[in-house]
Amino acid sequence: MAASTEAPEPWYLALLGFAEHFRTSSPPKIRLCVHCLQAVFQFKPPPRVEARTHLQLGSVLYRHTKNSELAQSHLEKAVSCIFNNTYQISQFEDVKFEAASILSEFYCQQNLVDSAKPVLRKAIQISQQTPYWHCRLLFQLAQLHALEKDLVSACDLLGVGAEYARVMGSEYTRALFLLSKGMLLLMERKLSEVHPLLTLCGTIVENWQGNPIQKESLRVFFLVLQVTHYLDAGQVKSVKPCLKQLQQCIQTISTLHDDEILPTNPAALFHWLPKEHMCVLVYLVTVMHSMQAGYLEKAQKYTDKALMQLEKLKMLDSSPILSTFQVILLEHIIMCRLVTGHKATALQEISQVCQLCQQSPRLFTNHAAQLHTLLGLYCISVNCMDNAEAQFTAALQMTTHQELWTFIVTNLASVYIREGNRHQELYSLLERINPDHNFPVSSHCLRAAAFYIRGLLSFFQGRYNEAKRFLRETLKMSNAEDLNRLTACSLVLLGHIFFVLGNHRESNNMVVPAMQLASKIPDMSVQLWSSALLKDLNKACGNTMDAHEAAQMHQNFSQQLLQDHIAACSLPEHNLISWTDGLPPVQFQPQNGPTTSLGSLL
Repeated sequence: MAASTEAPEPWYLALLGFAEHFRTSSPPKIRLCVHCLQAVFQFKPPPRVEARTHLQLGSVLYRHTKNSELAQSHLEKAVSCIFNNTYQISQFEDVKFEAASILSEFYCQQNLVDSAKPVLRKAIQISQQTPYWHCRLLFQLAQLHALEKDLVSACDLLGVGAEYARVMGSEYTRALFLLSKGMLLLMERKLSEVHPLLTLCGTIVENWQGNPIQKESLRVFFLVLQVTHYLDAGQVKSVKPCLKQLQQCIQTISTLHDDEILPTNPAALFHWLPKEHMCVLVYLVTVMHSMQAGYLEKAQKYTDKALMQLEKLKMLDSSPILSTFQVILLEHIIMCRLVTGHKATALQEISQVCQLCQQSPRLFTNHAAQLHTLLGLYCISVNCMDNAEAQFTAALQMTTHQELWTFIVTNLASVYIREGNRHQELYSLLERINPDHNFPVSSHCLRAAAFYIRGLLSFFQGRYNEAKRFLRETLKMSNAEDLNRLTACSLVLLGHIFFVLGNHRESNNMVVPAMQLASKIPDMSVQLWSSALLKDLNKACGNTMDAHEAAQMHQNFSQQLLQDHIAACSLPEHNLISWTDGLPPVQFQPQNGPTTSLGSLL
């Protein structure tokens, strides 16, 4: 452990051995481990041993205790011993750069980001002859900038890393740097830079001949970026070939063994994600696709698989990315539950997201807007329109993400349309999401939804020809990309318009496929709407038997929705609809019963 040509002192080896024994005991005996390491200083050790012991003490205290002050003191002494040393010890690099890395990580956890940056910059500056540490520190500083939303600085550092890896002869690590940069450029919506970068990455990944697991993990990274790029653009049909490749790729990885030979190039000693994390990530993007496409039973199936895998992983692994995966999965399945008529379950899962966010300030910061958006959608489903407006308004104040902003505004517009007396606010919103002119995002799905909202407003205003134009535009766009829910909603609304106009045949031609599609999704609200229209249509056409059957269907859907409505509104978590500021409440007061009107629901 003592990096020197001389043999380590026996007392040092003995104390180190005891310390490690206590650290790895079950349960760990951290106090005794710390005592053994502190005893090293009694022997007035040479600088290299002193620095390493400060590092070991700081690391143990940071990882295993709540004594952050003492941990910080030892880590700072380790860095000070090394960086201020007047002589250089060539075998000392691991201690030097590990100390800088852990101290920076500690500073970030303590929200002392401005203290972390200079430590990392200094370490990067002097680590160019140590490829592994130079690359690792570049990744670490880039991640720090990314967490601060300074994506430009993060991209610059990843570009430096990619060029360094190329010079060092590691195309694998070059691809990791470039793919990481591509991920940040996608977050910044710099699509003109993303496309050539992903093309270059695709070429590097396909041409690189190396360890099979490393090659496949690069392919997973590359394909995840492509799939999420398509999904961000709302292109659910276009993404299918990439998604299929990704699913095949993860199957290949799961058959490969981990007992590979380590790379000989020190610049290539990196993994993007553990194999188990990649499996969860592929489940996650599959859920995202299924939800957007309206395959909600498939979304449920993959969510169950992913959450089961996550529970197993979290027993052994405290990596924060697992909680992030869990929150994103829950966000998607909550939306599915609201569509399929399981509001009570959705509300309990919203509460679960609240609990996860309470455990991590960063998670809450990144997902607060989504949480309020989900509560807004829940409020719409139980006809609490004032609360829905308050939730969406809170969410808008918390996000700078353009796609999420557009999604929230679209739903808020639907609230104003239903309320019927918010004309000024409604027209102000609609100007900002005009699908015919300067639409704020490139998402195909959101633009199609904006046409639907225009059609819905025109329908309520009795401007039926204008409504038909907007809804046909929605149909054209949703059919082009297999957006099943939008297709079903547009068909049933067109059917309603034709029924009002007395064109029963055309109305039937719209409502029947709407009902079939809604049953396939399944979308409970569209089924309720369609069955009511079919009942009235068949009655108007004199089809008594069909009218009776449709009336029975409508009654069944009404009862299911009513029971779920009562169950949801009776839950203590229903009080979350009043939370619009600060951290989510920890406890909920029980409800006496539903406090919302059921009239418009049925």
